[in-house]
Amino acid sequence: MNLITTIALIATALSMILAIVSFWLPLMTPDHEKLSPYECGFDPLGSARLPFSLRFFLVAILFLLFDLEIALLLPLPWGDQLSSPLSTFLWASAVLALLTVGLIYEWLQGGLEWAE
Repeated sequence: MNLITTIALIATALSMILAIVSFWLPLMTPDHEKLSPYECGFDPLGSARLPFSLRFFLVAILFLLFDLEIALLLPLPWGDQLSSPLSTFLWASAVLALLTVGLIYEWLQGGLEWAE
């Protein structure tokens, strides 16, 4: 039996065993605290179905947008081993410049202000 087949069989067997055990182990008698919509220790003050602030949504989207630069710049240390490190530097600088321009635009438009 080759190595790939052995690894696939072990992974399949282990996942099946874990799936079967996960059905037997949990407690099937939930209490009042587990059935409540919040598990943070205090009673809910209002409905959990109320719409949230659009400003919060915009700030969350901006955070995700500007946090994406980490994922785009993460391979940069390996990119300097290319035949032309200058092109890697120029692409990284273009990404950072674009994000900086977007940050300045959002700042001037008031998208980062919490209070009116």
